[in-house]
Amino acid sequence: MAQVDYKALKKAGLMRQVQKDRFSMRLRAVGGRVSGEQLAKIKEVADRYGQGYVHLTSRQGIEIPFIRLEDIEQVTAELAAGGVLLGACGPRVRTITACQGAAICPDGLIDTAELAADLDARFGGRELPHKFKFGITGCRNNCLKAEENDLGFKGGLKPEWSGEKCNYCGLCAAVCPAAAIAVARDARTLAFDEDKCVYCGKCAHGCPAVAWSGQSGYILSFGGLFGNRIAAGEELLPIIFEKEKLFPLVEKTLAFFVRHGRPGERFRDTVERVGWDALRKELTE
Repeated sequence: MAQVDYKALKKAGLMRQVQKDRFSMRLRAVGGRVSGEQLAKIKEVADRYGQGYVHLTSRQGIEIPFIRLEDIEQVTAELAAGGVLLGACGPRVRTITACQGAAICPDGLIDTAELAADLDARFGGRELPHKFKFGITGCRNNCLKAEENDLGFKGGLKPEWSGEKCNYCGLCAAVCPAAAIAVARDARTLAFDEDKCVYCGKCAHGCPAVAWSGQSGYILSFGGLFGNRIAAGEELLPIIFEKEKLFPLVEKTLAFFVRHGRPGERFRDTVERVGWDALRKELTE
């Protein structure tokens, strides 16, 4: 009997179960999106080859438990025929998670699904010293908890105020979570402290006079962890407004990890060992 290469199976998205020769098959879902056609095929496979159910992972993934070792090749082929690919495990870029973003959510400031697809096309499954997670959240509500990821992306808005449109109602000051806005209704004055601004966009979203507007952008956080060790990612760069500028920064981040990381060492541990200033310098060169 041929020896089973369990490491290769895990790399392909097949995790061993406690039951002998049974595997939980992890499927590829980018930004939390799965089509109706894919869902139909997943149900069909789960009914025929599994135990009639799927598991939804904490990172927006789908797993089909109880796939038999001897069925893996056939199941993989059938899933592929329905547009379903296996997910990534092990020391590489993992499934990219995203909230619904500006295309769906009224609070969204960036197109999270589009960014997730772009990141997956460029970096999905890339080999690294350890697993590496991307998380994309559309605004400061932070539904996807960007700072928990090795590299997090958060939508932000740099606000601009027009005194000609303002009626000095004070609503913007009331909703500002950073107390960056002060309004004197009687004197008809408004003071905005940009240094306090967290780019949440609440002033623009809530202004009845449309006196606030702004430019949407991306806030990046580096080195987040959520598992055996918990740590929030660090914001090393100012807000970035052009999406195309993100990809060279991601490339530099992964290159830093490949060059300095040790096998089995998470990205944050690498940065702490080598130095945050070294990463910041590389990103800003």
